[in-house]
Formats: sequence, structure tokens, C-alpha cells
Amino acid sequence: MIAARFHTRGIVAGIACALLSVAPLSAQSVGYILSQPARDVGLAKTRIPPLLVRTSEAPYSTAGTGSCAAIAESIAALTHVIGPDFSTSPSTNRQNMAEIGSSAIVNSLIPFRGIVREVSGASAAERRKTAAIDAGIARRGFLRGLQSARRCRR
Repeated sequence: MIAARFHTRGIVAGIACALLSVAPLSAQSVGYILSQPARDVGLAKTRIPPLLVRTSEAPYSTAGTGSCAAIAESIAALTHVIGPDFSTSPSTNRQNMAEIGSSAIVNSLIPFRGIVREVSGASAAERRKTAAIDAGIARRGFLRGLQSARRCRR
């Protein structure tokens, strides 16, 4: 049992080192990638931030958009929760590709991953979170359109 624990820790440490050597990933990204197997089997729950839950209910609402400052504040809050807006920066694109590749490596460690995710409920939770993120992205785009239409400074 002790040998198995050290073996598992060694595997996780090896994966972490491999991920860090492939590309400059943030500590948050590495932590998220390494915790994916725990989410797949239902040990770690997928949480949807409250802002995204509220946004999902009415992504195109004009409530809270009375001023340019309110719009900018809403955009900043969404960006904090869902991450940066679309970028054409080559360095950002390299970072995104590194995260995708690293995720693929870790995700390949679980045999029959798709079946495990469906049985554990992880797939349904991930679909709900993805829908909430999509609503957040739509809301941010809507708010950017309002900013432009009102000629707000960014």
C-alpha cells in the first residue's frame, strides 16, 4: 500500500514536471489539468460561479447597463470569471495550445474516460458549466457591443 502511494505520487510528480517542461503553463492551469482525473470520477465537483449562473438566465438583458462605467465593470467581472477575451497574440495562442496538449496527456491516463465521466455525472456537470461559460461569453460580447454603440471609452 505504501509503495503504491509513492508510485502514484511519483507518477503525478512526473506528469507535473512534463507539463511544466512542455510549455510555460500557469500554476492554475497545471493544477486544473492535474485535478481532471478527480473531476472525471466525481471526487471533485465542477462548480459554476454564481455570476455565470445569473448571466445564463438572461445574457442579453440591459439591466445594469445604465452607464459606461457599469458596462465596463460588468465586462471586467465576466473576464475575471471566464478568462481573457479573444486574442490574436501568438504568445497567447501558444499558451492555449500548450494547455490543450497537456490536458490531452493527462486525460489519456484514464481508460474508458468517456464512460467513466457519464456514469459519474462529470459529463453532465461539465456540459452545464460549458453552457454557463458560453452565456458569459455571449454576455461579454453583448456588453462590448453596447460599449461601442454608446461610444464608451474602453
